Amino acid sequence: MNSQTLPVLDTLIAEAREVSGAEALLQGLLAEGVDTIFGYPGGAILPIYDALYDFKEQLNHVLVRHEQGGIHAGQGYARASGKVGVVFATSGPGATNLVTGLADAQIDSTPLVCITGQVFAHLLGSDAFQETDVINITAPVTKWNYQVTEAREIPGILAKAFYIARSGRPGPVLIDITKNAQLEKLPFAGYAPCTRIRSYRPAPVVRPAAVVQAADLINQAQRPLVLWGQGVVLGGAEREFQAFIEKSGIPAAWTILGAGALASDHPLNVGMLGMHGNYGPNVLTNECDVLIAIGMRFDDRVTGRLDKYAKQARIIHLDIDPTEIDKNVATTVAVWGDCKQTIPLLTRLVAERQHPAWRQRFADCHAQEVDAVIKDALFPATGELTMGEVIQQLNELTHGEAILVSDVGQHQMVTCRYGRLNGSRLHITSGGLGTMGFALPAAIGAKFGVPERTVVAIIGDGGVQMTIQELGTIMQTGIDVKIIILNNQFLGMVRQWQELFSDRRYSFVNIQSPDYVAVAKGYRIEGQRVAERADLRPALEAMLAHPGSYMLEVMVAQEQNIFPMVPQGCSVSEIRLR
Repeated sequence: MNSQTLPVLDTLIAEAREVSGAEALLQGLLAEGVDTIFGYPGGAILPIYDALYDFKEQLNHVLVRHEQGGIHAGQGYARASGKVGVVFATSGPGATNLVTGLADAQIDSTPLVCITGQVFAHLLGSDAFQETDVINITAPVTKWNYQVTEAREIPGILAKAFYIARSGRPGPVLIDITKNAQLEKLPFAGYAPCTRIRSYRPAPVVRPAAVVQAADLINQAQRPLVLWGQGVVLGGAEREFQAFIEKSGIPAAWTILGAGALASDHPLNVGMLGMHGNYGPNVLTNECDVLIAIGMRFDDRVTGRLDKYAKQARIIHLDIDPTEIDKNVATTVAVWGDCKQTIPLLTRLVAERQHPAWRQRFADCHAQEVDAVIKDALFPATGELTMGEVIQQLNELTHGEAILVSDVGQHQMVTCRYGRLNGSRLHITSGGLGTMGFALPAAIGAKFGVPERTVVAIIGDGGVQMTIQELGTIMQTGIDVKIIILNNQFLGMVRQWQELFSDRRYSFVNIQSPDYVAVAKGYRIEGQRVAERADLRPALEAMLAHPGSYMLEVMVAQEQNIFPMVPQGCSVSEIRLR
């Protein structure tokens, strides 16, 4: 320490005031730009909630009805807004109720900072009331976690948590704070955000030679195909991505978390990949000569049987996370780095091309799919209502501008396949973990994150019953969320598998439901139920025009299957149209 440093330290000490650890935490949240917290109080986090009483004008706390609802709301907020979601929970069961949401956020790369209260430090390890070892429990499902036992640690650990959560490949972070640390005083002269951690490199150094190699392969290709995922969205690289495909003329297909990075009606957007994806991009994956994967991780629902996946193609993989390279699919050229940086480097080097014959192959496949699947799914002339026609009519009324939040199951695949998206961050769903019950609380969070957008939660009759108590959060906050329940009186996706692969042995998939409209009215939410085609359009119009939250239950065909479908254990080129 030199003589010039001492006056600076003296000034900081003189300016510092004593605050509790709880207040230091809340001041740090304000400095990080936090405006909304989703949480549920309890004994071990009580000092933070007591301090929060004095911050009510600056920090909007949303009281959820279950901690899992709180973390899913935090996810919806983060995914819709691009900000870090913040969640509070108490110790013991409060903390363990976050685990599913943490796992969901980890696999879907969603930035969260979760704060849990903990018993007094001197009680740790004593099996005190509502004590759990939340650090070891959550270590596998967080990007980073840390237990704070002294108040003086709080500002620095919080700053580190936000930096880790939002940088590089985003993810959830958990800070467990003992009760004594929340109560203790510390000198506080202000909050310093974290901009660097010596042992942590959020984005790998771009290797120019790899970019040149990738461009050479693309320029030689006769049948190139781009597969893009959520990395394009997380990197904020939508414009750079569009410029790349438009210059190169390469058809591009998306994973469900990448949906919207390129408008649904863009001529180079050839549809969704994977088990229930579009026919063309699945079949032609096994015919392309160069496959360019951007910000996606080659999960099993995209690749199908790995030993038959794109064996004829040379693979270029652009990703910010080096651990994803060669994890599932062997790469010819790996381009490390943030795609907002790497895509423009590639665009400068690729030749302007159109690939008309190759693109016609996708058009031909789409025509087959329209005749075999899409016409009946979206425009049925007779019979029971279909999930697809609900989404189609919703598209016509919202013009692709609404945020669609889907749960998990058949309705999710229908929403992914047919939902019209005219921009990024307009479809929010549970991708990698497939968490039923995700949509209702996530839609609440999305509306808080982007209040100017119409938010529509699209849920099955199974998933909605897992978090239906969050209707209480809607009631108390007055938030405006439109809820569509597509009710087929089955756990539909499991039923489909039992029909196709278990000789229609419907084992425990028939699910009874309450009167959803009556339940909604109990929470002071208006709604209606429709079962006839003539009533659907007016009901959707009434829902969208209603000034506030609204529940629309649509009775759809009980045994409608979602096609195309790649059966488990099959190659993507073995996709079934029926």
